[in-house]
Amino acid sequence: MKKPRLVIESHVPCVPDELGEYFDIERIAPEDIIPEAVADADAMIIRTRTRCNADLLGGSRVRFIATATIGTDHIDRQWCESHGITIASAPGCNAPAVAQYVTASLLALMPEGLKDKTIGVVGVGHVGSIVADWAAQLGMKVLLNDPPRALAEPGFNNTPLDELLPVADVVTFHVPHIKGGDFPTHHIADAALFDKLKPGAVVINSARGPIVKTDDLVVALESGKVGRAVIDCWEGEPEISRRLLELVSIATPHIAGYSLNGKIRATMMAVNALCEYFGVDYRMVAEGVPAGAAEYVTAEAIAQSYNPLDDTRVLREAAGQADFAARFESLRNHYDLRREV
Repeated sequence: MKKPRLVIESHVPCVPDELGEYFDIERIAPEDIIPEAVADADAMIIRTRTRCNADLLGGSRVRFIATATIGTDHIDRQWCESHGITIASAPGCNAPAVAQYVTASLLALMPEGLKDKTIGVVGVGHVGSIVADWAAQLGMKVLLNDPPRALAEPGFNNTPLDELLPVADVVTFHVPHIKGGDFPTHHIADAALFDKLKPGAVVINSARGPIVKTDDLVVALESGKVGRAVIDCWEGEPEISRRLLELVSIATPHIAGYSLNGKIRATMMAVNALCEYFGVDYRMVAEGVPAGAAEYVTAEAIAQSYNPLDDTRVLREAAGQADFAARFESLRNHYDLRREV
């Protein structure tokens, strides 16, 4: 019996050799994943740099796509589902790594410690929940904002943004990018939001680039309405704002979730969803990889596990080169995966 043809983006790590027993596998770099390359593919395992839409998949025989990422912004779900293509993702796979990034960034910016400072967590899903838990363990007062969750869970302790923003020393965003509907997040962090912040507040975006209105954040940093900013996700990647890069305190090339454990979890979730869809009697097991975040943390352990200032220096050095967009992509694609705390 002929094996289903499986295209795997080359940046997906830790794919088990055993998968080759059940699928005819071809590894392809994201820039080479073009219509001709997937025309006779039955399935794909990708990451965010592969855009799955009618332009790529029209006329192909692809019927299953697994993205080894938490989000699916790079997939036209409506088109895919209307053409019989099943989509799977890896929700929560890198949540501990992003929480590590956020907390390590705060410790780098506030060497005096986080105790008694107030953090506002906007979006309390996989990542936001861990950030909130760890912040509380480090002595911070935690305010939560998640209107959709508050609507679904009457007992959820939601703080409206108008109450959170004037008192929070730190506002960190952990929301998906949503353009319409009842709870849009596109440009949620704009001039109107920055005007309501406590003077000197720190703004962190390790969620999605377009939730922050870049020009407004530039003005807010220049005027002092925003005290400091930590940016890992940028509008228009890889063509990011060099002016914003100059102004922020911590700047990284969309690598907040790039831990070895997170990548392994993501691959495992994608592989197992693929095998389940095709009825394959194989499941990937990630031995030695914790299922979730550390239950207990200390400031010392987090600070020793990761220093975002190193990545900031490297990104700023790259900004001085003519091919900065390509360098941004290269830094992201060849990032030295860190260990989680």
